[in-house]
Amino acid sequence: MIGLIGSIGPWELVLVLAILLIIVGPGKLPGVGKAIGKSIVEFKKARDGETEPTDQEKKAE
Repeated sequence: MIGLIGSIGPWELVLVLAILLIIVGPGKLPGVGKAIGKSIVEFKKARDGETEPTDQEKKAE
C-alpha cells in the first residue's frame, strides 16, 4: 500500500485538487491550505521532539 503513494502522477494530482476545490470552494481554499501547512509543521516538530518551553521553563530562564 505504501508503494502506491509514490506512484501519484500529475493527472491524479490535478484530479485530487479539482475535487478539493469543488468540496471546499474557492473562497476557503487558501485557509485550508494554511491549516494543512500548520498541521504538517506541528507534526514535524512533534516527531523531532521539539517542544515549546513550558511556563515553568520560561520562568527559570
